[in-house]
Amino acid sequence: MSRLENDLEFLEEPNAEDLRAVEELGDRPAQRRALVVLVADHALSSGEDTDRLVTELLQEDGFAVDAVVRVQSKRSLICQAIETAVIGGADLVITVGGTGVGPRDKTPDATRAVLDKILPGISQALRASALACGAIDACTSRGVAGVSGSTVLVNLAPSRAAIRDGMATLGPLVHHVIDQLQDWSVDK
Repeated sequence: MSRLENDLEFLEEPNAEDLRAVEELGDRPAQRRALVVLVADHALSSGEDTDRLVTELLQEDGFAVDAVVRVQSKRSLICQAIETAVIGGADLVITVGGTGVGPRDKTPDATRAVLDKILPGISQALRASALACGAIDACTSRGVAGVSGSTVLVNLAPSRAAIRDGMATLGPLVHHVIDQLQDWSVDK
């Protein structure tokens, strides 16, 4: 008897529960990668837990968060952070902050500069959902969403309500877009 046959002799027949678990794993996409860019025109205070909140919400939605990057609200720094994530192969980049109408709010402008395609429906869904939950900063946000290469980019307003509601709205939309990008990235 070979070593393999000997090892196989000790394996038990899989039960129905084991087979269902394997089938469910086969249906699930591999864990997707995300990067979070926190944009501020001031030093973020240590009391803010935006990074933790966004990371937890992304993880709940099946994303591994590669990093949380903090940048000043300068177009060149925001572009650099986004481009680094795109080149690094992130499936999703979420920016938080810098989406208002003030002179230092540069995030949508920087994001547009790196987009190949704009996805206005996602931005519209975020604003509509924010209106329903009372996240005023998200309702008046200039935030954009789109695709750069095979990475989905989304701007969120910085309030906790905007982040929580935005992440709840984004889940199915972003997974749908990533699925489409991955389906078409394979030569058929």
